[in-house]
Amino acid sequence: MRLLLLFGVALLACLAIQTTAPLWSPVRALVPNLVVILVVDLGLRHHGALPASIAFGMGYATDALSGTHAGLDALFMTLVYLLTYEVSGRLMMTNAIVGAVAVFVGSMITGAAQIGVGFTRGTPSGFAELMPMLLVQAAISAALAPAIFSALARIKRALGLRAIAERE
Repeated sequence: MRLLLLFGVALLACLAIQTTAPLWSPVRALVPNLVVILVVDLGLRHHGALPASIAFGMGYATDALSGTHAGLDALFMTLVYLLTYEVSGRLMMTNAIVGAVAVFVGSMITGAAQIGVGFTRGTPSGFAELMPMLLVQAAISAALAPAIFSALARIKRALGLRAIAERE
């Protein structure tokens, strides 16, 4: 229950930043994908049905508040969780570098999916024109990931939550 509460509050904060930051910054690419960072942290450090459900819920909440196609972020956040879960299981490590790479790949996957759906629905800009913006956003998200991971780790310790790696 504490895990659900922690990630629920973190999700609200991240969605508030992600939905209002484009109003502050004229360049949309400078706004990191904070929800992907939360999902990657779940995939790296928490395994089971509850974290997978939380990842799905994060994607669904992103769909509800961002105005994209219903279910698209829910699908891809769950996919990012599952890929990160598998990577952490295969590599047997969950350090900041692995997390940053997973955030970069996850941001690219979710961004490409949104661009792809927009492109098929008649967006005037081509996929190649939007790719540099997507790369910048993914790089900024990956650069912020270690700091957010460490803040989440401190909060988890304060709440008495332990990750999978700490239990074994």
